[in-house]
Amino acid sequence: MSIRLRLTAWYSGILALTLLMFSAIIYTFVYYNTYQNTYDTWQSRIREQIRQSIVTDNQGVVTSGINIDNILKTIDSRLYVQIYYYNDGLLQQSDNMTFGSGAFKFKVPPLDAVKQDFSRIRSEGRPYLMYQQLLFPANGIKTPVLLQIAASTEEAENMLSDLRFILLLGSVSTLILAATLGMFMARKSMAPIGKVIEAANAVQTSSDLSVRIDYAGPQDEVGQLISTVNRMLARTESFYKDLEESYRAQRRFVSDASHELRTPLTTVRGNTDLLKKIWTLDSMPSNLSEEDLRQMSVEAIGDIADESERMSRLIGDMLSLARADAGQTMQKELLKLGPLVEDVVRRAQFLPHRAEWAPGDLSALDGIAVIGNKDYLQQMLFIFIENAFKYTEEGQVLLDVVVYRQQVGIRVKDTGMGMDKDEVPHIFERFYRADESRGKTPGTGLGLSIAKWIIDEHQGSVEVVTVKGEGTTFIIWLPALFPEIQAAAEAVDVEDLEDVQIETEDGR
Repeated sequence: MSIRLRLTAWYSGILALTLLMFSAIIYTFVYYNTYQNTYDTWQSRIREQIRQSIVTDNQGVVTSGINIDNILKTIDSRLYVQIYYYNDGLLQQSDNMTFGSGAFKFKVPPLDAVKQDFSRIRSEGRPYLMYQQLLFPANGIKTPVLLQIAASTEEAENMLSDLRFILLLGSVSTLILAATLGMFMARKSMAPIGKVIEAANAVQTSSDLSVRIDYAGPQDEVGQLISTVNRMLARTESFYKDLEESYRAQRRFVSDASHELRTPLTTVRGNTDLLKKIWTLDSMPSNLSEEDLRQMSVEAIGDIADESERMSRLIGDMLSLARADAGQTMQKELLKLGPLVEDVVRRAQFLPHRAEWAPGDLSALDGIAVIGNKDYLQQMLFIFIENAFKYTEEGQVLLDVVVYRQQVGIRVKDTGMGMDKDEVPHIFERFYRADESRGKTPGTGLGLSIAKWIIDEHQGSVEVVTVKGEGTTFIIWLPALFPEIQAAAEAVDVEDLEDVQIETEDGR
């Protein structure tokens, strides 16, 4: 049985019980306050009629039984009187029992079966309240006479019958109407649950996690359930997309890594085969001198060394990214940014480069600190500087500093080949390199991915401005701690310093 039917059944059952109790209370109240009063009234009148028919003297003492003629003469027109003489079977009736075609008579019980009291009877299909009594008439008759005095209760009975019919009809009609409306309301209330089921089936059959339940009703339990399901679907979709992106990136990573490793391995294998042939006496060419063979061997060994070094760098970069993917956190401390950048500037001049190395004014870093890891920050700066050197055949590479609000920006600007704007969103992807430079400019295509991870770990951001053929500018923004903030946070742990730093950024 569905929830709608169960709700309707429970609701209808409770309503039926309530209506039954309510109808019983009304019927009982009407019975005792109307019908019973009618009986009590008629009983009083009948007793009064009998009392008035007893023959008494001037002092009220009974002298000679019941005066039957007095009863028939003084009877209330609304009362029916029947007198039966057991000795000769004579029957006397009041005028209202013998009039016209409506004449009738009451059933006479045997003498030994007479119940001398009030009782309810039906005669000719009509209800009466009857009083029976055995009397001894005043004319000296020795055999008892049966006196039957009755009052019609048809009006009261009809009223109670109508009341029963009205209560029954009203209760049944109300129950049917309530059950119908209850089913309608239950169906309407449970309709959003059907949408939840449809959405779940749609997700199950098509794996479409973008399905959402359209609901514009009140935020009751059903509304809260639908909101929760929609949020759950949104989070599941986000997780699924992240997982799918991770799988896609992993497949691309494996594919690119295989491609990057195949080239140096092919070179190493070719050079080792060459060396093997050179130094195998049986296959040594006769037209080559020993000096030529030595020169070829040196070149082959140099290629092997270069490719080995390239593979070492590639594997080191892949290891760094693998640690980042594993969620490895780096140890951080309060660092003076000025000395760190100055050390990078000093050591950057020894990197291979053709462009002019032109460091700018770094005085703006005086007193500024960051919360970070010295080695990783230096590695990140070297990645951007080395990248600028690679793609700048001539011109210059500039490094300077920009301070804006609560952030410090380290700007690395070159006058190299630049990039198209549509390439910018991809430059921080692993193994991505512009098609024009692929195969011409040495590198693994992992440097900027590592740099982006380091920036993210330091709660920073990177801004890229590039023009094709004119150069590229990278601005690395890091949250800065100025001297007044450092003084207030000297006795605080690094985690608390990060909280202070975040609050400062939010309040800028």
